[in-house]
Amino acid sequence: MTGFATKALLAVAALGASTTLAFAQAAEPWELKPDMGYAYGKDGKTLAYKMGTNHAGDLLKGAKKVPKGTLFFIGANGQLYMRSGPYLEGDGNFKFGPD
Repeated sequence: MTGFATKALLAVAALGASTTLAFAQAAEPWELKPDMGYAYGKDGKTLAYKMGTNHAGDLLKGAKKVPKGTLFFIGANGQLYMRSGPYLEGDGNFKFGPD
């Protein structure tokens, strides 16, 4: 359970980063839904789970908040990565986008 929340966010990142963020000049916000858990599995697949409140305390044990300003992306090797730090240019454009 410790890393479930982190895996949930990574799964969402995998979905978003692989489709629009890497090639978009203007990123679109993710739609994270309440009572849903998102996972990036050991096999590299992304999963979504309907959650309940019965074990909310257990879920939060060891969970960490994702810092604001964190970028998630899929590398050329298919691995999911995250980076904290600047990823936008001064004019608001994505720093790592196509030239």
